[in-house]
Amino acid sequence: MKELGIYIHIPFCKSKCLYCDFNSFAQKDDCIDKYINAVKKEIEKYAQENKNVLVKTIYIGGGTPSYIKEKYIKEIIQTLKSNFEINPNAEITIEVNPGTVNKRKLNCYYEAGINRLSIGLQSTNDKLLKLIGRVHDFEDFLETVKLANTVGFTNINADCMIGLPNQTIYDVEETLNVLINLRLTHISVYSLIVEPGTPLEKKIESGELKLPDEEIERYMYWFTKRKLEENGYLHYEISNFAKPLFRAKHNLDCWSQKEYKGFGVSASSYENGVRYTNIPSIEKYIENIENGKFSKNYIVEEKQDREAMMKEYMLLGLRKITGVSISEFRKKFGTIPMFKYNKEITKLTDEGLIESNGISIRLTKKGLDLANLVWEEFV
Repeated sequence: MKELGIYIHIPFCKSKCLYCDFNSFAQKDDCIDKYINAVKKEIEKYAQENKNVLVKTIYIGGGTPSYIKEKYIKEIIQTLKSNFEINPNAEITIEVNPGTVNKRKLNCYYEAGINRLSIGLQSTNDKLLKLIGRVHDFEDFLETVKLANTVGFTNINADCMIGLPNQTIYDVEETLNVLINLRLTHISVYSLIVEPGTPLEKKIESGELKLPDEEIERYMYWFTKRKLEENGYLHYEISNFAKPLFRAKHNLDCWSQKEYKGFGVSASSYENGVRYTNIPSIEKYIENIENGKFSKNYIVEEKQDREAMMKEYMLLGLRKITGVSISEFRKKFGTIPMFKYNKEITKLTDEGLIESNGISIRLTKKGLDLANLVWEEFV
């Protein structure tokens, strides 16, 4: 039986954050009903063509999934359960933003089978939240966590950011103290990346906003790592920390080069060594599905040969703090990394970026530092 992770993209938002370059839209509420119906049809079509699938994880992201009516989320979950065999222990996550969720919605999610929340906090400092265009304040976040606990959610992640304009190490410390005291099971800490064409980039280029320098951001990162580890969180991936047994299964599978299928606009899929995405236009996506032209929504990004698959496996593996398991690499590809990439590993080892202990190959402190700050350039 084929094991699969499933991602559902909900591209609707109350408003766009200033730093966001994801495929998400504000003021397109008139498309929501047709879009959800199209996603359900895409799920049904895929299930008809792919039998004997066991779904290990489900991740509903965006956009802001909690912005739309809860009935739509329930319908999507029901469609998945009607068309696939779902692992009884499947991790089912939904992203929610404070200010767009209430107890009624959370109850609906919980009753539908969702068992993990990922809450977009970013900072406990209201001035910083306003500066980057968030729709909520700190009190909204606290209320969301309180309601989630009341409903019964026990696996809750919070996203926070470092390297924000005007952010200080004291802001970072305050945010971490709050999350630790709330006893959240998972905390994701991302360095701000200023994406081209975003409103935030324009504000920085004009001098209206100024970013912390790299040394300050680097200190923020290592302070965060030390603080969370001292309080029982396992640093298991460059940007992710979890209490024991609460590492994000869906993301871990992606970083381990496991297969997944995405539904909805711009959703990515990886199957049989082929990486493809759906088109970004909501209107065109809906039109193609309504006309039965499902294949027109797919854009093939890469067809991997064995060489490309091995390289990607190495890069994905280095995101994880445990690194690339030499035995797992040999089991999957019939060789070991030191033979295949001797020159590259020797060079990176000499530069102090990675180390090998005969069991795994992983980033060093220096390599982890660089990867956190400029991951895309590093890989």
